[in-house]
Amino acid sequence: MSLSIKLSIILPFVLWGCPVFGQVTSGVIDIPTRPEVTQRVLIVAPKVYKAAVILFAGGHGGLQITPEGEIGWGKNNFLVRSRQVFSEQGLLTIVVDAPSDRQTEPFLDGFRQTNMHVTDIKAVIAWVREQAKVPVWLVGTSRGTQSVAYIATELNNPEGPDGIVLTSSMLYDNIMTAVPSLPLERITIPVLVVHHELDGCKFCPFRKIQDLMEKLDHSKRKELISVTGGQSLGNPCQALAYHGYNGIEQSVVTQIAAWIFKE
Repeated sequence: MSLSIKLSIILPFVLWGCPVFGQVTSGVIDIPTRPEVTQRVLIVAPKVYKAAVILFAGGHGGLQITPEGEIGWGKNNFLVRSRQVFSEQGLLTIVVDAPSDRQTEPFLDGFRQTNMHVTDIKAVIAWVREQAKVPVWLVGTSRGTQSVAYIATELNNPEGPDGIVLTSSMLYDNIMTAVPSLPLERITIPVLVVHHELDGCKFCPFRKIQDLMEKLDHSKRKELISVTGGQSLGNPCQALAYHGYNGIEQSVVTQIAAWIFKE
């Protein structure tokens, strides 16, 4: 299955021009975070939503989202290309870019596990909660799991997410702290781990996924969804390999949404 997703209408609007509570609409906004810094997000909003997901792409994370909603980098990333599928499941879907002060290389490289990144996403979570009045989940894939897991360890309080989803988790790394090496005992919120059994990325071997699951014992609800199928094209660490759930996006997202709605 190949997904080609386009928003029929993308209307950029500023923070103070947002709709009334519970009526967030599709568009691009820049949310103020740190002094003189904003966090750009792309919103895909269904007519009715029961929860919100904030999506973190892998790689360097610099999507370079334009005011019109075009993606400059990362169009094929699993979460980015599946954003409409998340929305169709009844999830208010928010794709995060690198912040305004990280819009050139190295983008989020070296930034994902910093207090500044936590501050930026804390502001996004607060904005979504204020506007939508629904539970807010963070969903990361590949290097995006290093953002999500780190933020969850730092914001394990009412200002943090209601749950997290880790897909194609970084189980080894020589640049940033791998997910299992983070202080995951701080995480008490629900955690869903999704991993392809044939993930060929050397940083994400399925045989090591139980090391991650064992570190999540303080979570009030945790589960591993192991998936098979699809097709693998090109670099095994890239978005069109098993690592990126190529060809099984609909199934994977449907399972993620169903698990979120168990809450």
